[in-house]
Amino acid sequence: MEGSISSRRIAVTHWRLLALALPMTLSHVTTPLLGLVDATVIGRLGEAHLLGAVALGAVVFDFVFWSFGSLRMATAGMTAQATGAGNPHEVDRTLARALLVAILTGLLLILLQWPIAAIAFPLTGASEAVTDALSTYFFIRIWAAPFTLANYVILGSTMGRGRTDLGLLLQVAINVANILLTSILVLVFEMSVAGAAIGTAAAEVLGVGLGILVLRRLGSNPFAVAWSEVLDRAAMLLTLTVNRDIMIRNIALMIAFGTFSAMGARSGDVTLAANAVLFNLFLIGGYFLDGFATAAETLCGQSIGARDERGFRRAIRLSLGWSVCFGLAVSVIAFVGGGLFIDFVSTSPEIRTYARDYLVYAALTPFVGAAAFAFDGIYAGATWTKAMRDLMLLALAAYGLVLLAMGQLGNTGLWVALLVFLGTRGIGQALLYQRLTRKTFKYAIKN
Repeated sequence: MEGSISSRRIAVTHWRLLALALPMTLSHVTTPLLGLVDATVIGRLGEAHLLGAVALGAVVFDFVFWSFGSLRMATAGMTAQATGAGNPHEVDRTLARALLVAILTGLLLILLQWPIAAIAFPLTGASEAVTDALSTYFFIRIWAAPFTLANYVILGSTMGRGRTDLGLLLQVAINVANILLTSILVLVFEMSVAGAAIGTAAAEVLGVGLGILVLRRLGSNPFAVAWSEVLDRAAMLLTLTVNRDIMIRNIALMIAFGTFSAMGARSGDVTLAANAVLFNLFLIGGYFLDGFATAAETLCGQSIGARDERGFRRAIRLSLGWSVCFGLAVSVIAFVGGGLFIDFVSTSPEIRTYARDYLVYAALTPFVGAAAFAFDGIYAGATWTKAMRDLMLLALAAYGLVLLAMGQLGNTGLWVALLVFLGTRGIGQALLYQRLTRKTFKYAIKN
């Protein structure tokens, strides 16, 4: 960039941050509902193997699809920068490129459905009856892959524009459509697991249609972008690079959480169940912290696009402040009321007692992880994705080292390793962001 680039001011206030964060918090809460709706409707049929198949299907698709959740984060960050720069045509170009990547990736997943099934199904360890039903569910729902990934892109585009309210609207619409379609196909037409898969897939298709209409109402038309602009080599390479970095980051995160569950399972059923109960305390806090991360992504991305260093630094301070304070509040509430939560979730006296022994570790996770959540949004909005990727891999390595060093401590060592993983990410990002900020605004005019 040249030194003559001018800057604009981006409104960065407490109220704007909260206005961006709250709708996305509600949106994140709805994310698990696609699988939950299927499980609830199928559960009414009273067949255990069908319920197990749908539950496992939700897990498989969560892993497969969320590996490409980078499409949402990358699109949001790049769109926010184009919005901040006052360049609506670049917003459309960003959207068009991301949709192309999403559609091609979705088609690739369809082509690879048999290898994916061959790897995923044995890992579930399910019975033959469950696997047969899972196969039906999987090989139907996988055809919605291009639409599911396109919905990630559309959601990211609305977020980058600062319209998180529309992102919430789209998520709610998809879930309502899923509830209606799945209920009709399963309970009225008696299509069982196939009906659940068709209903969920159709809801994703409808979501894309509604999303395109919403974007058109915002004045955006990605289909009007010339192919020469969509396929611009430098721009497409940047899109792919940013998505690649965030994808690696997402997979590393899933490996960390998957290892936590697997290590708990090795310690016995009681440990596995108690850890699952306690981990929900972290997930609940995470839904709210994700909202602040989304707000940070939007505000930081728009500030960079506008070359507004003052607004960028204020966005960092506000998002970090709100995240850390909220994380602390959730940790205190979890510690004080965690016993009641444990009793509500589990009726087993053994699980209740065991979970209480480790409540303090679970209660600390929202506070220890708060900075990492906020910085994830900051780094994604700034498209510092290489640093985000490398710091995540560093934290994963620290996680593994602590597990090896404290393996003799059993479940205590496992929880300590998780806290180290969360804390390492936040500390690493905090140490690096000042240097990245100076580099980003090196050529900006100071106003």
